[in-house]
Amino acid sequence: MLNSRNLFILALIVLAAVLRVSGNLPYNFTPVAAIALFGGAMLSNRALGFIAPLAIMVISDFFIGFHSSMFAVYAALIGVVGIGQLVRNNPTMLRAFGGALAGSVLFFLVTNAAAWFVLPEYTKDLSGLFNSYVAGVPFFRGTLMGDLLFTGIFFGSYKLAEYRFPSLVKA
Repeated sequence: MLNSRNLFILALIVLAAVLRVSGNLPYNFTPVAAIALFGGAMLSNRALGFIAPLAIMVISDFFIGFHSSMFAVYAALIGVVGIGQLVRNNPTMLRAFGGALAGSVLFFLVTNAAAWFVLPEYTKDLSGLFNSYVAGVPFFRGTLMGDLLFTGIFFGSYKLAEYRFPSLVKA
């Protein structure tokens, strides 16, 4: 059921998706993992917590483009939704930022392992895996900064709305 709380949360998620396809953000500085974390933590319908960020990814990827390791990106985002569901029991800002940090690390580990697996420039041994992680470090900085910023915006906006407009976000 889409009550006012879920509509408010989905509006924040759609806004983030528009930012993703706008092309106005620095490379790898996106709201995607924050969407997954926030949806997992705050949407009262747990299934919608998984569906919303994945649907936004698929739709926006039609505009941005797909690549050979998209399966890993989507799998990592499912993991971030799971982290969000751990945050949901007590969604404080500290827990949200901890979830963002954990989600960033999970995304880094999964997507760089997938790059190692599918890209021919990496040898298929521990050395090649290590090299894929080293090559991903510059991108991790943007991912982490984006995840922390957008997590702060989403959870902070929700907390502000909860305080100022409680009828808007009540379950």
